[in-house]
Amino acid sequence: HLVRFRWDEFSISERREFANYTINLVVEVVGSHEEWALKSQMAALVAEVVRREGIALWHELLPSIVSLSNKGPTEAELVAMILRWLPEDITVHNEDLEGDRRRILLRGLTESLTEILPLLYSLLEKHFVAALTEHSRQQVDLAKQHAATVTAALNAVNAYAEWAPVPDLAKYGLIHGCGSLLPYNEFRLHACEFFKFISQRKRPVDATGSEFDSAMNMIFQILMNVSRDFLNGSMSNSGSIDENEYEFAESICESMVALGSSNMQCILVDRGMTSQFLQQMLEYYQHYKIALHFQSLLFWLALLREPSSKGKSIAQVSGDNLSVGNLGFGGGPIDKDKKWVSLFITDEVCAAILDVSFRRMLKKNVTSGTATSLEPLELWSDELEGKSDFSQYRSRLLELLKLTASQKPLVAAARVSQRIDTIIKNANHQSMSHQDLAVMESTQLGLEAVVGSIFDGSDESLSSNPEIKFQLHTIFAGLLQQLLCLKWTEPASAVLLGRYLDALGPYLKHYPDSVTGVVNKLFELLTSLPCTIQDPSSNNARHARLQICSSFIRISRAADKSLLPHMKAIADTMGYLQAEGRLLRGEHNLLGEAFLVMASSAGIQQQQEVLAWQLEPLSKVWTPLEWQNTYLSEPFGLTYLFSDVQFMWSIFHAVTFFEKALKRSGSKKSNINLQGSVGPTTNPTYLHPISSHLSWMLPPLLRLLRSIHALWSEPIAQVLPGELKAAKGMSPVEQTSLLGESSLKLPKGNLAAATGDGPSMEMSREGDSKENDIRNWLKGIRDSGYNVIGLSTTIGDTFFRCIEGSSVALALVENVQSMEFRHIRQLIHLVLVPLVKNCPVDLWEAYIINLLHPLLLHCHQALSCSWSSLLNEARAKVPDNIGNLLGSELKVEVMEEKLLRDLTREVCSLLSALASPNLNSGLPSLEQIGPTNRVEASHLKNVESYVSNSLIGFLMLHKGTALPALRISLEVFTWTDGEAVTKIIPFCGAIILLAISSNNQEVREFVAKDLFFAIIQGLALESNAIISADLLGLCREIYVYLSERDPAPRQVLMSLPNITKDDLLGFEDALSKTSSPKEQKQHLRSLLILATGNKLKALAAQKVTNLEAALQLQFLGPLSKKMALLDWQQLHKKNVGMFVNFGRHICTEDSKRPGSCLEKP
Repeated sequence: HLVRFRWDEFSISERREFANYTINLVVEVVGSHEEWALKSQMAALVAEVVRREGIALWHELLPSIVSLSNKGPTEAELVAMILRWLPEDITVHNEDLEGDRRRILLRGLTESLTEILPLLYSLLEKHFVAALTEHSRQQVDLAKQHAATVTAALNAVNAYAEWAPVPDLAKYGLIHGCGSLLPYNEFRLHACEFFKFISQRKRPVDATGSEFDSAMNMIFQILMNVSRDFLNGSMSNSGSIDENEYEFAESICESMVALGSSNMQCILVDRGMTSQFLQQMLEYYQHYKIALHFQSLLFWLALLREPSSKGKSIAQVSGDNLSVGNLGFGGGPIDKDKKWVSLFITDEVCAAILDVSFRRMLKKNVTSGTATSLEPLELWSDELEGKSDFSQYRSRLLELLKLTASQKPLVAAARVSQRIDTIIKNANHQSMSHQDLAVMESTQLGLEAVVGSIFDGSDESLSSNPEIKFQLHTIFAGLLQQLLCLKWTEPASAVLLGRYLDALGPYLKHYPDSVTGVVNKLFELLTSLPCTIQDPSSNNARHARLQICSSFIRISRAADKSLLPHMKAIADTMGYLQAEGRLLRGEHNLLGEAFLVMASSAGIQQQQEVLAWQLEPLSKVWTPLEWQNTYLSEPFGLTYLFSDVQFMWSIFHAVTFFEKALKRSGSKKSNINLQGSVGPTTNPTYLHPISSHLSWMLPPLLRLLRSIHALWSEPIAQVLPGELKAAKGMSPVEQTSLLGESSLKLPKGNLAAATGDGPSMEMSREGDSKENDIRNWLKGIRDSGYNVIGLSTTIGDTFFRCIEGSSVALALVENVQSMEFRHIRQLIHLVLVPLVKNCPVDLWEAYIINLLHPLLLHCHQALSCSWSSLLNEARAKVPDNIGNLLGSELKVEVMEEKLLRDLTREVCSLLSALASPNLNSGLPSLEQIGPTNRVEASHLKNVESYVSNSLIGFLMLHKGTALPALRISLEVFTWTDGEAVTKIIPFCGAIILLAISSNNQEVREFVAKDLFFAIIQGLALESNAIISADLLGLCREIYVYLSERDPAPRQVLMSLPNITKDDLLGFEDALSKTSSPKEQKQHLRSLLILATGNKLKALAAQKVTNLEAALQLQFLGPLSKKMALLDWQQLHKKNVGMFVNFGRHICTEDSKRPGSCLEKP
């Protein structure tokens, strides 16, 4: 601690005395009886003294260090430890060693490599031989001491392998030495680390390139020989290989992956070597151990990504010479020739990759039934690998399928077709088992990947090679015909068949003649399932019907214009089914959405016609005043609507279709993004297809949302029927989402699960209890209604011109004081952020001020109260109705804190939106202002001059709205939420710019005093460490540009506990000598650390110096203590005592400190 944080407080003589004392202390801990941890700390201390005092001290110490290493194994071990810690600040980022000091350390150590590397090799060789000798003499203790020295030397070598010149590592024998240790169990994993580090090194561009290649070739030979021995043994007698051997093989494979991914040019010089290397990597990919397969998967992804991103070629072959490109393929130019691929990435290799990939997309306990090897594969296991990681693993497999298909389309098409044929023949078509369904589902994903890759339009071979195109057409036409002939009528199998058909969407884009059969088959599947809403036993069938309807959407998106000629036939079939009562409203909505997707490929006029056709019947239900006056004119009107179930759901479907119409219509290039800027509206002549419908869609929707919001207001909430009160609580799905759990799946009626676009809710399950129906309806109307309004704001001025801002404010924020945190967060995210970003300047007051004034007032009060409760009582107080929660009180606390943090971050996002550059074009940038801290008074403007070109300036003129926003921006720095602080930074930056460029005294005083002090307070929280550089940047801007105009910045600094006037003068003198923002930030950082006695945790160096600290960071860093306890409870339900007690101790101890839970590092 003294050396790292207070070294500068010592005088020169004291530093030298401290250094000498440290070196003398080494002698006291070299005894063999001392604990390893003490030796490690001693070595780290010596290394730290050298780093702080300078490399000159190291040159003085080196002779004595070498002499010490010759005394015995214990002394040699300590020397190796010192050598290991010495370059720590080169390989591990340390804020304390920026700029010149880091370069000096690197240069000094580089100059010493001629002494260090031979010493390390000597330690390896000498003590390895000694360990073998003593072991043969039965001197076990002495052999262990020598072995410990070898391990310490290997650790030291690994510290240099990441940065020392590779030719030097080869020259002084370390590559050969580490290779010699690979056969020995005690040392081989450490030696593997060396090869993994060095294999990732990039080829230098200087004259040492050939020496680098030679060293890498040596490494390649070493790894290949060891790998070959393992693979041969594994194939001949796998039963004799234990887990330690597999762990070693995984390390070797990982090193080979690093070598192949980063330095392929060293392998390509020899075709035989290349062939052997790829064959071994293929054998690892085919290996039944998933760990070995997974390492090889990363290599094949890296290898095939290169040609995929470069015109689908890796290299140009000319005679025996290979010229290869980037991403580990050397420095030569990349040609689009495929000769290299045809030489090494053969049809057989691709076929093997495809076969293994298809089989491995299953989890444990699910067998494919189509095994291609005598030995079963070790499939993914949730117990070992974790549930949450399987989706990422499967996505990598799918990416590899796509890359392979892009290289060898015919091979991929044939393989996927053969696999599907085999699965269909083996499956029980009458009643598929869970295994059959799992295999079918995983293969459908593979088909989707292959077809999408082949027909994505980027492969010129399809258009330039008619033979390949014909063969592909033959394969997929045969597969499609086989699928069309299937008679699967069970709900689950019918859904899968629909998914197989929509997976062929890209194929249908190129071969539209096949569309008719697909459309007819989808309608056949739809009508084969019962259409009923009253029978609870039909839930599976209803869900399947929704999924089949969603297949129309996916095919419409993938097949593009191929479906346009079939629109009338589809519409006629829809009308026929609806007239017969065989098409539910939700299904009609999905098919209508598919129509919008089809129309989007035909142009705006076609979209307008489809929208008119779709919306006309809805308008007849939606616009009449009778239902609005009946159900929306009085506080309890909605209770009557809930009694009219059929009309209640018709209203629901109308709102959800409005949402889909807004999402699906408009220009394809401008598909609307709630958080993005305006798309086609940047063209003033553009009129969105749905614009003409907003005038009748929005008024009833606003009335409906206002009535829903009123259900939470007093005194209405107190006198509601019991089932409606219960329906206002969270659903189990929402609870699970807040807890971050994945065990509880979305209900089968979930529209989002069916379409991928709907609200996250249980959709229209009229057979369920009335409480669930009402809860689903309320959530769906709120989610879709907010989306409709938010999306409407992004399509131009129509929204803002067709409805009064006061009406919008009345509907959305009239009862904001009664809203739950989760609902305010939705309102901000879905409505207010896009509204702020797209509101015309002349309507800022009518919309933005009217909406934000009550909202920000309430949010400031509610957040302040809730954060105060969390920081002082270790529990957040939130107004949300958690609902019935089966579980511990701890779960409730976690959910409350999650709700608080989510709302805090969303409010900060809203303030960040106010500071968007396109809404503040009138604010000058710091580059425009210039580096000087003396802005001419004549150049300063009144805030009023910014009202038309800066939303921040406009906001400052409305103090009622600005004050709560400014207060939030101050308090957020004390709320222990680094993500929220990250989001508030743009708002603070804009306020600072306004203070710098305007002559407004109130804004300047707020920034120079309150904001400056608040940011420094924020630096005291470790949660802000990741954004400490940004916070220092804000502080720098305030001090550099405002300290000459306002005394507050100096007063704030002088109020810090450990600062003196001389310190401040020295700081200002240093500032005046540089105009570099980076250097000015570094000066400010040093001053703040000095002035606070190193109490600013966000600026403190975060370094892991031993295994215990690493475990603590890994264990408690990313998760809250409460969440960690929940995980233990779930993982150890049968034997939870020890874990719960430990977890409670953590929570109890941490509850004494602010921000103990869910703090994102």
